[in-house]
Amino acid sequence: MSRLARSGRGGIVLLVLGLVAALVLPWLIYPPVALDIACWALFAAAVDLLLGFTGLLSFGHAAFWGGSAYCTGLIVLHGGLPFPVAILGGAAFAALLALPIGYLSVRLTGIYFAMVTLAFAQMLYFLANQWREVTGGENGLQGIPRELFGLDLNDPFFFYYAGLPFVLAGLAAAWRIVRSPFGRVLVSIRDNPSRARALGYPVERYRLLAFVLSAALSGVAGGVFAIGHGFASLDGLYWTTSGQVVMMVILGGIGTLWGGAIGAALVVQLQDFLATAGFEGIGIVTGTIFIVIVLLFRRGIWGTARHLLATRRARLSSAAGAGAERAGSPAPAPAPASPRPAGGSPDAAAGERC
Repeated sequence: MSRLARSGRGGIVLLVLGLVAALVLPWLIYPPVALDIACWALFAAAVDLLLGFTGLLSFGHAAFWGGSAYCTGLIVLHGGLPFPVAILGGAAFAALLALPIGYLSVRLTGIYFAMVTLAFAQMLYFLANQWREVTGGENGLQGIPRELFGLDLNDPFFFYYAGLPFVLAGLAAAWRIVRSPFGRVLVSIRDNPSRARALGYPVERYRLLAFVLSAALSGVAGGVFAIGHGFASLDGLYWTTSGQVVMMVILGGIGTLWGGAIGAALVVQLQDFLATAGFEGIGIVTGTIFIVIVLLFRRGIWGTARHLLATRRARLSSAAGAGAERAGSPAPAPAPASPRPAGGSPDAAAGERC
């Protein structure tokens, strides 16, 4: 079996395992916590699309997560539309919000890009806090309904399966983006923007499009989160939300896309366990675990596992190839004897060759 076939087969197996895990998750843990894991997993994949495949670290993605949550809640509360329409409206709002922010930010890189996006997110946080007539101020939006065409989805268990298709569709979109020619251009821009620009690719335009797509996926996650919990609050817009999702991406593995789901499951489960136990220093524990994992697993949990598996496959393939070469190589033929005239001496033969 070729390496490409093995890789495709392994990807299908992982896809099936991930889908089964998503379907059985609310049977194993508390359904609201399962919904949190799903939403944060999509949010982490959206951030990894920008960080791991474009090379841009954003500390302002809370603006798209929280902004979509508010927009989704307002559409349901004041528009009376079904929550699927509201979630799509929140994602569209996040994408439109990302256009001016990205246009002013993508020309910067490194810490400058991170600080500019953080500044825009904090501006939106301040606006939501002051515009109490619309956002509710510090109280946020309360009592967001979860009905769909007369179906009562107030039970968190049933709503999990109503919101899961949006999360899976967002993850599938992220997977398709990074494996498309557009995604390969993003990787080339991440690795060497000068060379990509010399090849004729408009680097800033590609970065802006990646920024908007990442914001739209973050908006889908924020909308599902708001409908699932029935409220939208200022916490979703605060800078700690951006920091938490970046931490999830790093824990799972930057540039792995699926590693964010592992990071989200670890952080959300740990926070829920500590909060249930009454422990108040949750940030201390999560920060310590983050430092330990970063020091021990430089590629993150999923990134390290994938690297070790690839290294093992390469060694096995190399060993198998060397063994096959040794087994199939013919024995060296003996050197032909020098011709010698019958009855003549070696000296005579040497003189004849001359």
